[in-house]
Amino acid sequence: MSIEVGSKLQGKVTGITNFGAFVELPGGTTGLVHISEVADNYVKDINDHLKVNDEVLVKVINVEKDGKIGLSIKKASDTYREPQPRSSAPSSPSRPSTQNRSSQRPPRKREEFRPKENFEQKVARFLKDSEDRLSSLKRNTESKRGGRGAKRG
Repeated sequence: MSIEVGSKLQGKVTGITNFGAFVELPGGTTGLVHISEVADNYVKDINDHLKVNDEVLVKVINVEKDGKIGLSIKKASDTYREPQPRSSAPSSPSRPSTQNRSSQRPPRKREEFRPKENFEQKVARFLKDSEDRLSSLKRNTESKRGGRGAKRG
């Protein structure tokens, strides 16, 4: 009997591993049901779903050139539905395109109104902010390092 992709066959579980189960098919050939192909939901332990010598209906999902046969139990069931591919076109108008987003944003409000500053005032404000941030950063990193960078003396 020739094994073709897409055919459904009855098989017998001959071995169980942590990554799947080996199933003996008619004609003496053996295929692998990967753990992800055992059930529709997440399978943490395959032993909760299959036992050695269980009779299972499997679908052939691939046949490698070297003779390896990929099987699926979940695709063999009548209740299995193929996942729908996501289309590239937006399916609903609930999410606006990125082109229109900038026009939909409200204008930003200035947090503080500052009168025109001259260059010296801007530099002085920058230095003060920089010193404050630097001292805060040093204080936080020294406490996280366990004091290795603390002053000695």
